[in-house]
Amino acid sequence: MAMFIARRMGVMLLTMLCLTFIVFFLVTLEPNLRKLSISQTNMRATDQMIESWLVKNGYRDNFFVQYGRWLGVAPKVPNIDPATGEASQRFSFCNDPIEPTYSGVFQGDFGCSTKFRKPVSERLWPALANTGVLMFWVMVVMVPTALVIGVLAGMREGSATDRSLSVVSITSTSTPEYISGVLFTVFFASYLGWLNGSAASATNPNIGVNFSNFTLPVMTMAVYGMGYIARMTRASMAEVMTAQYIRTARLKGMSFRSVVLKHALRNALIAPFTVIMLQFPWLLTGVVIVEVMFRYQGFGWLLVEAAGNNDIDLLLSCSLISVLIVLSTQLISDIGYAYLNPRIRVS
Repeated sequence: MAMFIARRMGVMLLTMLCLTFIVFFLVTLEPNLRKLSISQTNMRATDQMIESWLVKNGYRDNFFVQYGRWLGVAPKVPNIDPATGEASQRFSFCNDPIEPTYSGVFQGDFGCSTKFRKPVSERLWPALANTGVLMFWVMVVMVPTALVIGVLAGMREGSATDRSLSVVSITSTSTPEYISGVLFTVFFASYLGWLNGSAASATNPNIGVNFSNFTLPVMTMAVYGMGYIARMTRASMAEVMTAQYIRTARLKGMSFRSVVLKHALRNALIAPFTVIMLQFPWLLTGVVIVEVMFRYQGFGWLLVEAAGNNDIDLLLSCSLISVLIVLSTQLISDIGYAYLNPRIRVS
């Protein structure tokens, strides 16, 4: 198991390097650099002013040197005034050093956000904390509800309860977040006047995270993911209920409730466990849609802002965090699956 985890950690590191390399290449293409330069100078900047800004801030240096500076394996250099030869800070609003220094991701420095004009870490970690609160409550609502629906439907396959709950599951899974989000907003916020904190946070982004403005995002994301987990649980439960050891337990005189709780439930939860862990990377796509829709100041909203403004350092940091979450949940899923199913051993 230790060697398996070590190999997976090595693959995670290599994957993160490859992904950030590709993202770095895409965001430093010429149209994106011009867009960044114009946003940092003014809309009437001439081609000469744009080129001067890009040269001054190191965006015309060798591509691999720029990538190495972001990683922290190449030294960051200050701006040099060609007339006087004096060094100055590259981004004064991030308190960049005025002498060459190794400062990158490997040293814990994620760079400077040109959109928010502050260090990336000052925007990234609060946004991740807000998304963590959101995803925690999504999982609290989604997982127990989905498991109950799946177990109830799979206990008696083909019954009226099974058919009814299956319709509910299929309906929730086939309804995208941007549809259910609008429907929930119209019904709860506009019609009933409840949970309208999202509208307030859209006009006042500093309102913070509270029950009123994250309940609708939680409902929107939970409903979409709940159906898939419920369907997988139902299929697994229905398969287990037809197994020979379940018939044996029933013939021994055990009650139906005892058979389900003591014998069927644990084996039926092996397959849904993997699906539940995979919900974390799938929720990242839903986070982007839902947080932008409800103006929730989280990771998804920050990612859209970074992409829309070609904020290179912030966009790279968001990409790095995304792949870390995806690969970490897959690793936890593999380890948990091996412990839940004794027949599986990882060598």
